[in-house]
Amino acid sequence: MTDQVVETGDVRPAGRAAGEIEFLGRTRELKELRADIERAGLDTLAGRKAPRARVLLIAGRPGSGRTALAEELVRQVADRYPDGVLRARLTEPDGTPVPVGRAARDLLTALDEQAPAGACEDDLTDALRTLLADRRVLLLLDDAADAGQVDALLPDTPDCLVVAVSEGPLTGISDVRPCTLGGLDAKSGVELLTRHTGSVRITVDPRAAEGLAEECQGQPAALMLAGGWLAARPKAAVSDLAKQLRAEDTEGTALTRVFRLAHAALPATAARMLRLLALAPAGLVDPQTASALVGSSVGSARTLLDDFVALGFLHAVDSPLPQYEVPGCLHPQLRILAEHHERPAELQLARARMLERTVRLLQACRAITETDSPQARQKLLDMPRALRFPTPRAAADWLRLTRPALLASARLAVADGELDTLARRLMSQLVRAMAAHIGTQATAPDLYDIHRMVLGIAERRNLPRERAAALLNLGDLDARTGRTADALTRYRAALDAGREVNDPYATGRAMESVGGAYLDLGDFDRAADWFGRALVERLARGERAEAARLYGRIAAAHTFAGRYGEALRNWRAALAGHRKNGDVAAQARALGELARVQEYAGRPEESLRTCREAVERARRAEDPRLQAALHLRVADTLEHLGDPASAGLHRGAAERILGDSNLQNDPDACEIRTASLED
Repeated sequence: MTDQVVETGDVRPAGRAAGEIEFLGRTRELKELRADIERAGLDTLAGRKAPRARVLLIAGRPGSGRTALAEELVRQVADRYPDGVLRARLTEPDGTPVPVGRAARDLLTALDEQAPAGACEDDLTDALRTLLADRRVLLLLDDAADAGQVDALLPDTPDCLVVAVSEGPLTGISDVRPCTLGGLDAKSGVELLTRHTGSVRITVDPRAAEGLAEECQGQPAALMLAGGWLAARPKAAVSDLAKQLRAEDTEGTALTRVFRLAHAALPATAARMLRLLALAPAGLVDPQTASALVGSSVGSARTLLDDFVALGFLHAVDSPLPQYEVPGCLHPQLRILAEHHERPAELQLARARMLERTVRLLQACRAITETDSPQARQKLLDMPRALRFPTPRAAADWLRLTRPALLASARLAVADGELDTLARRLMSQLVRAMAAHIGTQATAPDLYDIHRMVLGIAERRNLPRERAAALLNLGDLDARTGRTADALTRYRAALDAGREVNDPYATGRAMESVGGAYLDLGDFDRAADWFGRALVERLARGERAEAARLYGRIAAAHTFAGRYGEALRNWRAALAGHRKNGDVAAQARALGELARVQEYAGRPEESLRTCREAVERARRAEDPRLQAALHLRVADTLEHLGDPASAGLHRGAAERILGDSNLQNDPDACEIRTASLED
């Protein structure tokens, strides 16, 4: 038997934050782990510099206090690593290993580094190692499923330290000595019970307390459940619980037996909610999730969740929102009980209620950003009060804090296979809420995963229209991150899917996207051809604004190819289309591009007249950025014509416009001279 992991709130030494639970015990293990940090490794003994970070392994069964020991070690040595502590959990509560790519991306996000959307696992782990190469970071990898997960995330520098928590040895990682945890000794077990029961019942019958600790086999999780059982029954003696445990079926571990007893003692309503928490995505629960699972009010659900924390069934998450976590060691027990006590149809209904509640919360989260519309305001008022957010800031905070659970909900809905309609609605609302509060650029990695899940559903259900939409979205994200060839493949597949159901929007959009991909690849002939095909689709449907824009894209392709005559003809067609549509700003942009091509074609005087007309249109459109860009273009043309004085006047006009419009510090403003006005 070893020293224990004990957390008690009675004593707080200097250096520990107020409200933080005190850690006691495990002194021998902590001493050995700290000594292992300084131990000379095999490379050092061989006269070589260690190529990678030192790995400390804390091994033990779930419920043994292994994570608590790891956190205490991190707290004690964190000051040696000035670049901070990073944490990643490598196994879901249901036992599913977390993909290495997802863990690497989350760690990059914690370092304020955004990896490209859709990046592969190797690129993500390489980016992480590169970022950590010149830092001193402490990396805590909790609940590692195997050595491969740890090895993939291991920094390539001895200046970092990795603390890994696992159930067994990590075979394959060299020079690692596991610190294996057993149960608690009797004294420590009694001390942990005392924290829940108070000292009176322990001191009046210390032998019974020691017997109870022995029945729990010294497992901290089992002792916490036992302590919660006693705390809820102030008149029960410690010996009463010990006797009940001895009378229990000896099948299973001590934790299993204590859990079954504690569950059986709950009222029926509470017991059912506890069992249904096995359905919570990623083991993360809030009052809204719990109330949806059982069909109760949010207030009563929160009361029960707080009770479960006191009884040792849940952990409260340190968050501004009321959030809770199902301990990984209890998740298998909850799942077994749920499958035993609930019919499959009831479990499916509970899962559907939970996901439907998530959809409605996401709708409310997005709706509060659209209160300028009377219809949106009314829609928000029609929602139940429990689903509304008081302010846009509150909605944004909720979205940020619940992001892991929301993404887990999407994965859960897709994996279910029987709730595909609900899954598509959930992901649609998640995309819209993220775009409204965070922006598509900042959430591109999450959006990529969501669109990939939508594509999986569409392929599974043979839904060509949804498949086309997902492929187009994924292609756009691929194109933005430089994977143009991948984007082209997706756009062509989207075109096939759109044609399969005769969807004119998807077909036209895919044709234009194929053209855009060829343009990026430098194949200007194919780009112009595909833009022309898309143009035919738009003209056939009478979509004049889109047709005018496509004339401009065709003109751009011809410009890049040096076919200035074709470019001029198409820019004039674009200009005519924008005039018919009454879009003055678009007319100004088209005139500016027309002037550019005229100058390329060796007609600077004509270009100057066209550009001045474009400036006037931009002024009428009240677009200061466009006005400034066009003034700069006029200045360039005047310099080419040998009139630097007039060019200086136009540059001054551009600077005044930018200054008056508060654009002088805009990083995009300095690029407007060379940027394509049509873009």
